[in-house]
Amino acid sequence: MDKEKKRVSLPRYQQVAVEIAERIADQRYVVGQKIHARSTLASNFNVSPETARKAINVLVDLGIMEVRHGSGAYVLSREKAQGYLEKYQDVQSIQEIKHDIMESVEQQKQELENFSSLLDQLISQTKRVHNFAPFVPYELKLTEEAHHLDATVIDLNIWHETGATVIAIQNGEELLLSPGPYAKLSVGSTLFFVSTELGFQRMQHLFYPGQPAEVKE
Repeated sequence: MDKEKKRVSLPRYQQVAVEIAERIADQRYVVGQKIHARSTLASNFNVSPETARKAINVLVDLGIMEVRHGSGAYVLSREKAQGYLEKYQDVQSIQEIKHDIMESVEQQKQELENFSSLLDQLISQTKRVHNFAPFVPYELKLTEEAHHLDATVIDLNIWHETGATVIAIQNGEELLLSPGPYAKLSVGSTLFFVSTELGFQRMQHLFYPGQPAEVKE
């Protein structure tokens, strides 16, 4: 970020004070040198004489310049000009970091809002698919954490308990279509069933009580 961009947040007279201090630190204005009249200074920095006067007052208050009555303004200390610039740069660095943080927060907020919108679209689309195409099957894999392992379809009374109809059971490479009531469920079995979203949630609860339902189709 260049110097002009850095100073945008400062009042104009403070920007001019910083620019004069830089010239003193760079020895373009040397200690003991008389600074041009306010009108000339105002012209050099393209500001009003009043703005130039305020800028000089800032530097006088900091001991960088002095005003000799009846004579004008003179450079008093290069060291104090350098110290002023160092403090100014530290403050500007803090402001820049703060600005970058706020930009990052705003960007993350927008990304989160976009993610939330996409998630809502996905949920809405999923519901429409199952409302208009109810025979698109859900699937549920049974792991070692699943309940009712080694039970049969009829033992669990799945349709009565969940409203879901099991249309296939896969064990490894074997896919059993239209399984009968005595088909046994085991670790690694994947159940394919048609149901509503509520039915899927009930199936999830039947085998994994207490866990949130994750739709997998």
